[in-house]
Amino acid sequence: MTTSSASSTPSASSDDSALPGRHGPTATVEATPRSVGTVRTSYAPDHDGDPDPGEIVWTWVPFEENDGRGKDRPVLVVARESAGTLLAVQLSSKRHADDYDWVAIGVGPWDRAGRDSWVAVDRVLRVHPEGMRREACALDRGRFNLVVNRLRERYGWR
Repeated sequence: MTTSSASSTPSASSDDSALPGRHGPTATVEATPRSVGTVRTSYAPDHDGDPDPGEIVWTWVPFEENDGRGKDRPVLVVARESAGTLLAVQLSSKRHADDYDWVAIGVGPWDRAGRDSWVAVDRVLRVHPEGMRREACALDRGRFNLVVNRLRERYGWR
């Protein structure tokens, strides 16, 4: 895995079948937030090439239609599961200012263009450490807490 502080998205014409997180046992999948068991969120970034809670990493994310399509995108890791997988929420640069399902986190090194970003809290993803393409950066604790507090409120997590 490659680590970097700037992001890039593969072009639409690139072959995404080889992207980490796309297929097989390490595929990124949608999790059912109220059925994942006890979730203890924590802020524990460690820029060591492995995904940790508090870090933004890149992985292939299936579209909500679950029709086999998706795209490589940044996600914020919010918790580690006992099986070694991680729970994460996706980022978007599309404006979601008045939508309760999204939390504004501003700009950061995960977006090379310096665009504002939002985190979706209505959809939780299960990411395998081997299913991520690379570690982008750690989100600061204050913005991480904004996201986690919304997830705790929504799903009853600790």
